[in-house]
This record gives sequence, structure tokens and C-alpha cells, in this order.
Amino acid sequence: MSVAESDERIAVPLPAGTAEVSAAWALPEDAWGVVAIAHGAGTGYGHPFLVGFSRALQAEGLATLRFNFPYSEAGRRMPGPAPHGVTTWGAVAGWVAERAALPLWAAGKSYGGRMASMAAADGTIDPAGLVYLGYPLHPPGEPAKARVAHLPDIRQPQLYVEGTNDPFVDPHAQLEEAVASCRDATLRWIEGGGHSFEVKGRKRPADEIGAELAPLVVEWIRARR
Repeated sequence: MSVAESDERIAVPLPAGTAEVSAAWALPEDAWGVVAIAHGAGTGYGHPFLVGFSRALQAEGLATLRFNFPYSEAGRRMPGPAPHGVTTWGAVAGWVAERAALPLWAAGKSYGGRMASMAAADGTIDPAGLVYLGYPLHPPGEPAKARVAHLPDIRQPQLYVEGTNDPFVDPHAQLEEAVASCRDATLRWIEGGGHSFEVKGRKRPADEIGAELAPLVVEWIRARR
């Protein structure tokens, strides 16, 4: 069953002034939770992967909020300073709290998930849990630049959904060690998946790829209600 999404604007207080970002909000009847979904670097909240993922979550009774970061809203492809991403997550959590008395789950594709993890680690947001769709452990080919120092500080449950062919998590052992360092974290591998969960030799539209990840995410969330 499809759920109508409304176009929204969320105010983000940045050092240079307040920025407004676009968002898409869907609240199914009898929703039992909210999943806020952040995009990856170089894309935006309307990317088909996120749309497909959101619709599949809505079909399972979860409200969703897809949103832009300020740099994407301004038409730039390169992310702004990390504190801007963390502040955006804080604004998103506050916006959701004003509209739905439901548990909030923070999810993000790549960069968007990393910003959620940083926001949770420093207490900017306090979600019921976090979901990373392709956590960017390090730049491709640069495992020495691992983005892991803050992960043990996160007290909420975390779900890492990773493709086995993703260059951002090669070698796999490094990610497995990072997950093991967390207080409460689960790792789920998608066999053959790249950074966007594309599988070589299997052409699928991005919205379908996103939708196919939803069931394992919903199962994990339900187990932690």
C-alpha cells in the first residue's frame, strides 16, 4: 500500500545563519516508528535508492523522513563541514519529535549514516537505533584513514548493512573489528554488493535495490522495539 508523502522544509541552524533543507515526510496510519533517512555524498534526498527504500519501509508501517543536507540543498556535490551534517541531524530529530510521538531510527546511505553516527556519539541525537547502508569506513584504497574512533561512544544499537564488494570496507576484517568495538552492533553482509549495493551482472533499478534492503532493516528494528 502506497503512502502519500508531503513536501516539507526543515530549518537547520548553521554558524552563518539558518539554512532550510527539503524533506519528504510520510506517516502511515497506525505507524509504529519513524525512520529518518539521509542521503550519501554527491546525491540528494530524492535519489531513487532512497525513494525505494522509504516506500518499502512505509509498506511495513514505518513513517519515513527523507531529507537533504545543506550543501546538497545549495546544489553542491561535495559535503560541507562535518559539524554541519551533525547539526542537520539534530534539526531533523527535533522536527520529527514535534510531529510524531514515535521511536526514531536514524538511517543513512554512506555519508548520511556516518553523520548520524557522529551525531549519536556526541549526544546531538538520541535515536532508538541507527542503520548504516554502506558505512564508509575509509576512502577506497586508504584503510589507514578509518573513520572509527567515535563508534564505541555510541550507546544505541547499530545495524551495518554492507556489500561484500564495497571498496569502502575492504579489508572486511577492519570493518568487523570496528563493529566488534561497538557496544551493541550487528553486521549484515549483502553478497556481491558494491557501495550502492549493485551486483555485477545483475542490472536492477536503484529504487528496487533500495527496496530489497528494507526487509532485513525492518526485521532488525522490530527485534529492538
